[in-house]
Amino acid sequence: MVSQVEYKRKFLVVIDETQECERALTFAAWRVKRTGGTVVLVTIIPTPEFIGLGVEDVLRAEAVEEAERNLDRRMARIREIGDVRAESVIREGNGPEQIESVIDQDHDIAILVLAASNSPEGPGPLVTHFAARANVLPIPLTIVPGRMTDEEVIAIC
Repeated sequence: MVSQVEYKRKFLVVIDETQECERALTFAAWRVKRTGGTVVLVTIIPTPEFIGLGVEDVLRAEAVEEAERNLDRRMARIREIGDVRAESVIREGNGPEQIESVIDQDHDIAILVLAASNSPEGPGPLVTHFAARANVLPIPLTIVPGRMTDEEVIAIC
């Protein structure tokens, strides 16, 4: 008998301090709840600038602590939704580069979920970056309109 490796589709969601991040999280969590898979939450902390011996380590530790608190809040929200598998990842460096690295390293990540900003300046830097690179991404990009309510997002999942 031949054993098949079970494929676990993962939805990658970037967690940051923006309001639209909540729309992307809602979409991915409800989609996973209805269709199966896992939500992967990634947060990117900036690399501290060189200030002096030991200061970078303190700044990095503070950034990691804040990122963990932010991820914990989002994981609690996922638990409220119900039967949804979730993972979290913290990376340091350039946001788009780190997101692409996570995608390259985890072959189960099947969809990058972002939400557009409601800002008159445009949809936001990540949406702008990845929409321009959609033709070279190895996975589909889903962009959720930031102005959608939770109820509207849930209805389309």
